[in-house]
Amino acid sequence: MTVIERFAAFAAEIDPQPEAVAAGKLCLLDWMGAAIAGSQEAPATMLRRAFPGDGPARLVPDGEGRDPRTAALINATASHIVEVDDIYRSGLYHPGVVTIPAALALCEAEGRSGTDLLRAIIAGYEVSNRIARAVNPAHYEYWHTTATVGHFGAAAAACSALGLDAGKTAHALATATTFAAGLRHAFSSDAMSKPLHAGRAAEGGVAAALMAREGVTGVADMLEGPRGFGMALARDVDWDGPMADLGTHWTICETTPKAYACCGHNFAALDAIGELMQEHDLDSSGIAEIRIASYRAALEICGNPDPRSAAEGRFSLPWCAAVMASQGSVTPDAFTPDALADPVLHALAARVVLELDEEAEARFPNARSATVTITLTDGREFERYRPTRKGDPDDPMSADDLRKKFLALTRPVLGETPSEALADHLFTIERIANLHKIPVGQA
Repeated sequence: MTVIERFAAFAAEIDPQPEAVAAGKLCLLDWMGAAIAGSQEAPATMLRRAFPGDGPARLVPDGEGRDPRTAALINATASHIVEVDDIYRSGLYHPGVVTIPAALALCEAEGRSGTDLLRAIIAGYEVSNRIARAVNPAHYEYWHTTATVGHFGAAAAACSALGLDAGKTAHALATATTFAAGLRHAFSSDAMSKPLHAGRAAEGGVAAALMAREGVTGVADMLEGPRGFGMALARDVDWDGPMADLGTHWTICETTPKAYACCGHNFAALDAIGELMQEHDLDSSGIAEIRIASYRAALEICGNPDPRSAAEGRFSLPWCAAVMASQGSVTPDAFTPDALADPVLHALAARVVLELDEEAEARFPNARSATVTITLTDGREFERYRPTRKGDPDDPMSADDLRKKFLALTRPVLGETPSEALADHLFTIERIANLHKIPVGQA
């Protein structure tokens, strides 16, 4: 069997264990919060106007109908805008923003149950997480994993939602392979390309599954073939390793939900800053310097010292460090026009020094670490090494943490009562016989 055929057989017959189902519900809750928050922002608002219509799949949060491909495109894009979406650390990948909107769109269109939705989500995570782990970190040098590998997560989830057999699922995955694209250069400005990567991957996976249902075929060895995905977009890929525990070990249980509304490469440093500020009762006005030593990707992707837009700010470790030291967290409010015009925050960000830590680099991507040294104007120094991030599998967030995060993201859009009601629905999604019985947002 080819690699795609093995993944397809798993996805078509998936029987997730209880721990995977429990993790899937938390991923769904976390994704919905990100999608509701992002639905109010460009480019999601623009896509609604660009692609009007009606259909059986609903947009978050107001329930406007669209065809499944368009719903997946818009909802996925929305969920990747404000940078609060989940992470699969070992794969340098955001699985939720591509897998869940694809699964949701087709489960709604097909009248599926909450249990069907969870099964589709888990199938998408398990297939795509393993592909992401296999091709990285080399793939990430040029390619945005969420855009590329995201096609596999969306396709596997979509096939499960449609109830396709292993043969048709394999054809969908093969077709999705040749759709897969998305360059990491999209991170380099405040253009809107990055969230569109998630949207196109979700849409592509839905399209591949719908095509396969009608008999469209794909090349079976598109992953490992001599001119396939692995050879073209990575180096020395071991396809057997990620397959070894397929169906017995559930990578969805290793999902990292974000604790802050910014790029995850910032997080270990932000955790350390927060701990130092609280432990020593520090005041940001007395900080002379914040020195951050971390791995190369954190410095290259998040090194902007003077961000002037929300997109730039979310990918600026100096800015986010200044916000963390001043405010104790990094929420979406840190990237409003008023916040980004604050001269005090810009002055503190200018006192952040970044440097490469070779030990952190050696542990990347399987660990995201940083060492922070805060020097005060009176000469005192405080140092903290953070070997991992809050939310990573070795320092997990609880279900209660995730509910609080969800409510903080959704209350400004939905209000208190609808936010609470939606959280309750999502925590008990397996009891829902038809997904149209629950509100996707506003009650």
